[in-house]
Amino acid sequence: MAESTTPTIAVVGHGMVGQRFLEALAEQGVTERARVVVLCEEPRAAYDRVQLTSYFSGRTPDELSLTDPEFIREHGIELYLDDPAETVDRAARTVTSRSGRTIVYDTLVLATGSYPFVPPVPGKDAEGCFVYRTIEDLLAIEEYAKTARTGVVVGGGLLGLEAAGALKGLGLATHIVEFAPRLMPVQVDDGGGAALLRTIENMGLTVHTGAGAQEVTTADGAPHGAVTGMKLSTGAELTADLVVFSAGVRPRDQLARDTGLEVGERGGIVVDEQCRTSDPAVFAIGECALAADGRVYGLVAPGYEMAQTAAAAVAAVIGLPGEREAKPFTGADTSTKLKLLGVDVASFGDAHGAAEGCLDVVYSDSRSGVYKKLVVAQDGTLLGGILVGDAESYGMLRPLTGSVPPVSPEQLVLPTGAGAPVALGPSALPDDAVICSCHNVTKGEICACSSLPEVKKCTKAGTGCGSCVKVIGQLLPKTGDKGLCGCFPYTRSELYEIVRTLRLGSYAELLDSHGREEARGGEGCEICKPAVGSILASLGGGYILDGEQAALQDTNDHFLANMQRNGSYSIVPRIPGGEITPDKLIVIGEVARDFGLYTKITGGQRIDMFGARVDQLPAIWARLVDAGFESGHAYGKALRTVKSCVGQTWCRYGVQDSVRMAIELELRYRGLRAPHKLKSAVSGCARECAEAQSKDFGVIATASGWNLYVGGNGGATPRHADLLAKDLSDAELVRLIDRFLMFYIRTADRLERTSVWLERLEGGLDHLRDVVVHDSLGLCDELEALMAKHVADYRDEWAETLNDPDRLRRFVSFVNAPDAPDPSVRFVPERDQIKPDLQILTLEGVSSR
Repeated sequence: MAESTTPTIAVVGHGMVGQRFLEALAEQGVTERARVVVLCEEPRAAYDRVQLTSYFSGRTPDELSLTDPEFIREHGIELYLDDPAETVDRAARTVTSRSGRTIVYDTLVLATGSYPFVPPVPGKDAEGCFVYRTIEDLLAIEEYAKTARTGVVVGGGLLGLEAAGALKGLGLATHIVEFAPRLMPVQVDDGGGAALLRTIENMGLTVHTGAGAQEVTTADGAPHGAVTGMKLSTGAELTADLVVFSAGVRPRDQLARDTGLEVGERGGIVVDEQCRTSDPAVFAIGECALAADGRVYGLVAPGYEMAQTAAAAVAAVIGLPGEREAKPFTGADTSTKLKLLGVDVASFGDAHGAAEGCLDVVYSDSRSGVYKKLVVAQDGTLLGGILVGDAESYGMLRPLTGSVPPVSPEQLVLPTGAGAPVALGPSALPDDAVICSCHNVTKGEICACSSLPEVKKCTKAGTGCGSCVKVIGQLLPKTGDKGLCGCFPYTRSELYEIVRTLRLGSYAELLDSHGREEARGGEGCEICKPAVGSILASLGGGYILDGEQAALQDTNDHFLANMQRNGSYSIVPRIPGGEITPDKLIVIGEVARDFGLYTKITGGQRIDMFGARVDQLPAIWARLVDAGFESGHAYGKALRTVKSCVGQTWCRYGVQDSVRMAIELELRYRGLRAPHKLKSAVSGCARECAEAQSKDFGVIATASGWNLYVGGNGGATPRHADLLAKDLSDAELVRLIDRFLMFYIRTADRLERTSVWLERLEGGLDHLRDVVVHDSLGLCDELEALMAKHVADYRDEWAETLNDPDRLRRFVSFVNAPDAPDPSVRFVPERDQIKPDLQILTLEGVSSR
C-alpha cells in the first residue's frame, strides 16, 4: 500500500471514457478524499472522438475538447499530457511514465482505449499511409493531402466512411475498400448496405466491397517510399497518393499483458461486473476491457457505463458508498445513430434478426436511398431494427425495443401518407425507456427536469452524441420559451431588433452577448446560423461570403448557385419582368451551348441553365455579367422574380403598363434577404394572366392605378392573397410595398412565408393595414429608410465575386487541384440536351420475411 494516508488513484489514459471516470469520481466525492493522477498519452486532454470528423468542417481542436481546465483545478486532479505509462509493478503498486515519473497507487484504473488495426500488407508503412484515430492523425492527413489527388480508405465501417468523407472534403478522388460484401457490415444488413452504397456512390465516391488490400505500391518499390497505389485481392489496381487504414480497432491491452493481468484470447483486459481485473487493485474501463459478458465494446456509451460502475466501486474502496451507486456492468446497449457523409444510419437491438422465429418488416425506397427494417417476434414484440437514409424515428423506436408497440410494425416503417398516419411520439414511451444511451438516462429522469439545460446538468443526457436532443425537447414541458433555438432565448424578430438597434456586425458577437449562457463561446447550430446570416444581410451586412458570414450560409448561398442532385449547379440570371432582348437571348444560348448546359424556361419567366460544375461558375458568370446580366438570387432566401403579363403596351385588355412596373419592382427589391423566398407578379388587368394573387405580394392594374395584394403563395398549401389597398398611384404602390416587406422581414419567424406570417399575425390583415397604410405604430418612416438603404447599397453578388481574386478561390472542385474537374459530375443525353447520369431507381416497397 502507499505510505501516504491519502489514497492515490492512478488513471492511465485520458480519452472520453477516462474523462467520464474523473467526472464520476467527482460526483461520488472521491476527489475530496483521494489524490487522483492521470497519465495521458496524447499531447492534448480528452476530446470528443465521436465528433472527430467535424474538424474538417471547421471545428477546432479546442472546440472538440471535453476537458474544462477549471474542473481539473477545482478537483485537484494531476493531469500529465504527452506522458504515457510504460510499466506497471503490481507488487510495488507503482506505475512509471515515459518521462520517468513514478506514481505509487492504491488503485489503478486502465483506460487505455484501443489502437487502429492495420492489415499486415506489404507497403503499409510507406510515406502517405495513415490511420484515422486522433487529432494528430487528422492534422497529418490534412497536410499530406495538399500534394495528393487520389486517396484510398481501407475499411468501410463507421470510421472508414468518416475518413472517406474527410478525404473527399479535402478535394481527393476517393476509393473505399471493404473486405465484407457490404458497407458497415456490423450495423446494417444487405438491404441497408445496398441503400447506403447507392447513396454514397451518387456522391462521387468509388466503393469496392468484397475486396481486401493486398499491397500498397510505392514509386521505387521501397517499403518506405511514397505511395503510388494499391493492389486489391480482386486483382484490381488503384492509383493513389494517400492511403488511410480504418479497418477497425483492437483493445490496447499491452500494458496489462506486460504486468501479468488476465487478458482475453482475442484481446481485452478481463474484468468482472465491477470492472475489476484479475488484480483487485486494478480496474479497466472502455475499449481496452473485456467485459463480464465476454465482449469488448467499441462504443462510447458502454464505456461511460463502465466508468460510472468503476467510480462507484473505487468510492466504496475508500469508504464512500456515494449517492449514485452504479449498477454492475453486465453488458450494454449497442444501439447507435450516426450521420455518415450526410446519410443517417441507425441500428438498435437485434438488428440482424438472430432470435429464433423472428420476422422482418421492411420498407425500401431506392429512389430516395431510404431503407427501414424492423425485427419483431412472433408475438409482435419489437426486437430491433435498421434505419438508413431516414433515422427520424430512431429516438422513438429504440426505447420500444423489448415491448409490443401500440401500433403495427408496418405503420412504424411506412412514410406518413403511405397508409401510415402514425402520431406515435415519445409520450407513448414507458418511464423506464432509455432515451439517452450515451449516459443511460430514462424518460422518467428527463421528465423530472423542466428545461434542456437542467437535463444536461443533472443527467448529462444530450451531452454525448446528441441524437437524443430532439426527443428530450419533445418530452420537456412547454414553458413559453419561444426562443429561436437552443442557442438563443429570443425569437427571430427579437434578434432582428437586437442586431439593428445595437448595430451588431457578426454572429459571434450576437451569440456571445445575447445567446443562452450554455451556448456562449460555442459555434451555434444549423437553425440560428443561417437565420442570423439572413438578418445581417437584410441590414446591409455586406458581401455574404466575406469572413464569418460564409460559415452562416445555407448550402446554395456558399456558391451563389443552386446545387442539383448530382453535385452540379444551376445558374439563373435575373430577367426583370420576363423582358429580354434578342442579344441577351443569344448570349444565354451561347453560354449554354459552350458549357454544355441544360436550359429550361421557368415558371417565373426566367431561363435556368443546369449542369455547371462549381469550377465553371465564375467563367459562366463572367460571360453573363459582360452581357448585362446579374444574379437572379434563385439560391437565396430573397426576392426571386416579379412576373408580368405584356400589359397595356401590347394587350388590348390591358389598362396599365405591367411590364414597366414589374421591372421597376424587381430592380428595387433584388437581393433583398428575407426569412423566406419572395415571389411577386404584376397583372395589367383583372384577367390576371400573371397570377398576382398567388404571390407574396402581387399587383393588379385598375383603370385608376394599382391594387396591392399580399400574403399569397402557391406550393403544397396554396393561399389566395388578400387585398391590402386599391387604386394606388405608382409612388403610393412602391411606398406600401417597401413598408410591407420591411415589416415582414422585421417580424417574421425563421423560414416563415408571408402567407403563414400574415395568418399568425395578431389582428391579421386589419392590423397589417393599420401598420403599413395608416402608420399606427409610427414605424413607417423607419421601414422606408431601411428599404432605401437596401436599394442604395445593392451590389450584384456575381460581379462582386468576379472582381476579387480571393473570393474566386473558393470556386474549385478540388482545393489542391484547382484545374481538375469533378469526375463524379456526369451526364447522359435526353431530348437533345443533358440530364444527370444517375442510376434508375425503383420503389421496392414493403416486404416481410
